[in-house]
Amino acid sequence: MRKDLMVMFDLDGTLWDSAQPVAESWNEVFQKRDGTLPMLTAEDVHRVMGMTMKEIAEVLQPGMDPAWRDEVFGECCRHEVDYLYDHPGVLYPELRETLETLLAEGYTLTIVSNCQLGYVKAFLHGSGLGSMFADYEEWERTGLSKGENIRLVMDRNGFEKAVYIGDTRKDEEAARAAGIPFIHAAYGFGEAERPDGVIRDITELPEKIRRFVLNGEM
Repeated sequence: MRKDLMVMFDLDGTLWDSAQPVAESWNEVFQKRDGTLPMLTAEDVHRVMGMTMKEIAEVLQPGMDPAWRDEVFGECCRHEVDYLYDHPGVLYPELRETLETLLAEGYTLTIVSNCQLGYVKAFLHGSGLGSMFADYEEWERTGLSKGENIRLVMDRNGFEKAVYIGDTRKDEEAARAAGIPFIHAAYGFGEAERPDGVIRDITELPEKIRRFVLNGEM
């Protein structure tokens, strides 16, 4: 029986860590485009996870001509998605089992990410978890803020109640903007100010959701 609470996830730092293959894919573009661009590490990518690609480009290459930067990072976007199909990120331990538990308890699972077009599909393919998620949305597909995309996914699936799980302050702000509770995935890449709940391992999520549903506590 479907419960009336949608469980919504951020992607990077919440469901998987794709920083290493993302850095590899961008470096391939940098080498092809301009051999003088510094190569990136997984740590460089961790610093900008959760941002839109436009924001990422401005942070990583602030001195680059804007038009050239948009062109280079646009190619990075496209190549990254293709690369991740064959070089997926690392899933957090026991993610599949945790999602199976949530599905067995009747929750509808979705993803909302500040990513480029095709990125979530690459995750669903590479992770083998595609059948577990009912819907998803991406920043580049709609051009909307993450908070707006959260509401969009809720509305088109007929849900009035949801909870968002993410690892950064931007995720927290998005949940607040959408008017739903926020659970901080403290094992991810960022911090939170005043989350409604905290998990330090993805396996803690089902019990956290149960407490919220039964008692309104996280």
